[in-house]
Amino acid sequence: MKKRGLLSWILEFAGRKKSYYLGSVLLAISGVAASFVPYLITADIVRNLLNGNKEPVYYLIRVILMAVLWVIRVILHNISTTLSHIATFTVLGGIRKQLCEKLSRIPLGSVLDDNSGSYKNIIVERVDSMETTLAHIIPEFTANILLPLVIFTYILIIDWRMGLSNLISALIGVICAVVMFAKSKGLFEYTVQKTKHLNDTAVEYINGIEVIKAFGKTGSSYEKFANAAREGADCFINWMRKCIWWNSATMSFMPATFLGVLPVGLWLVRNNSLSAGDFITCIILSAGLITPLVIAFSYTDDIAKMNTIFGEVTEIMEREEMIRPNTLAKKPVGNDICLKDVRFTYKDKEVLHGINMEIKSGEIVAIVGPSGSGKSTITRLIDSLWDPDSGVVTYGGVDIRQLPLEYYMNQIAYVAQDNYLFDMTVKENIRIGRPSASDEEVIDAAKKTGCHEFIMSLENGYDTMAGGAGGHLSGGERQRICIARAMLKDSPVVILDEATAYTDPENEALVQESVAKLVKGRTLIIIAHRLSTIKDADKIFVVKDGNIEACASHEALLEKCPLYKNMWEAHSLVKDSDNEVSDVKEAVTYA
Repeated sequence: MKKRGLLSWILEFAGRKKSYYLGSVLLAISGVAASFVPYLITADIVRNLLNGNKEPVYYLIRVILMAVLWVIRVILHNISTTLSHIATFTVLGGIRKQLCEKLSRIPLGSVLDDNSGSYKNIIVERVDSMETTLAHIIPEFTANILLPLVIFTYILIIDWRMGLSNLISALIGVICAVVMFAKSKGLFEYTVQKTKHLNDTAVEYINGIEVIKAFGKTGSSYEKFANAAREGADCFINWMRKCIWWNSATMSFMPATFLGVLPVGLWLVRNNSLSAGDFITCIILSAGLITPLVIAFSYTDDIAKMNTIFGEVTEIMEREEMIRPNTLAKKPVGNDICLKDVRFTYKDKEVLHGINMEIKSGEIVAIVGPSGSGKSTITRLIDSLWDPDSGVVTYGGVDIRQLPLEYYMNQIAYVAQDNYLFDMTVKENIRIGRPSASDEEVIDAAKKTGCHEFIMSLENGYDTMAGGAGGHLSGGERQRICIARAMLKDSPVVILDEATAYTDPENEALVQESVAKLVKGRTLIIIAHRLSTIKDADKIFVVKDGNIEACASHEALLEKCPLYKNMWEAHSLVKDSDNEVSDVKEAVTYA
């Protein structure tokens, strides 16, 4: 598929504001006209002075006209940049909105492959850094390119030799610029890489500060961050060192038009090939010829930067999406879930090898197995967070890839082992499960999942802020709120992926009891390491190395599945050890 160009993306992101860019350019061109006329008036004033015109009114009128044109130019420039800024902020908002929407449509594995700091850097800092370029380059670059072209054309009309003489210094400047670009080739992309690495390292350092301090790794972790910061600075310094002299030469020679204009013009005047008036006019016009080009030239770095940033943005925008229809063509019959010969590859390694599972509507099903066996991957495929490489996952007899994503998401309530709360009130975090729910329904869901008492003990009850990622609450509290959120969603299928991993035994029993009440008539899929919590499940799937080892009830698995029997015995041994520790604690406390 042919990749889209930069301009195509900008116009799409601009949406209905793209006409603002056109208006900005037209006003910039009008400003160019207002900027050019004063040069002609100045040349006319000089000619009249040389011809002996001493009428003050004549000069006063022209000076006033130049002042008016200057005011008009300023007004047109301000309106032009205002329009370009309005369009630009629309573009930036459109980029961020479409990036976030895109992330919701691509497979979860594609999202998880990149560091969260990279996404944050692209969506926030990198996109924001395009504002100056987009807002100014369109009107100002247009004006600064167009005005010299108009002036140069007029000089050629006066005398073509004087026009070419203006290019002598520009030619030297261009040669220096070519050398500069040759030396800086690839250096900007390298600085982008190092800046991204610095950002990722900073995010990792901040997010892991608790572990760093707990294990005394402050020195090594800070050294990693310091090295990244040093490399980020060194790459820019190295870039500047290689280019500074050539850049200075470029910026010095290009505007120095008099290097060619004065000697050529004097020689032509001396040979009577050019009148003194035309020579002075060419000098005046030459003074304003190259400076706008130098200003336009200064945007080249910004243009290169924008191309690089848009490359990062479009790399995400052009990722393969999970294809889903917009409308429901065939309605599922019932809530049965079936996996038929499902295979899935993650990071070039096949982790599921022909999985076959059948989960009947209303069943309580458990999935167990050693760590890394593929349990969570199976539930994520059921929840349509990923698409299988081959095989099919059906819901109510319909391939879930033939169901609209929003429709299917309403059928599944998923509580992952890595629970996430947003930086909003506890009440609003629960209400995410069903935005239309009333406060009474939110509180009722919290009561049924054993959250109400601890929520009421918080400083502001249900109006307590959860903090970033739920940081104001404990791990167990976050889990129980996420379970309440899932229960409030009232979906026919509930998936609990290690959802009780951090709850203490008392709260776990409370949650299990409340879940049992809420899932009546619904399908419940549980992933758990604590086998005692799922021994009463209708059936238990034992997963090993991406394959279904066995499927039966708890009692049947103890008899015919050695892996499950070993896991149960190990779990029982851990429970006995916990009881012994509790007995010791009680004895110490009593003593």
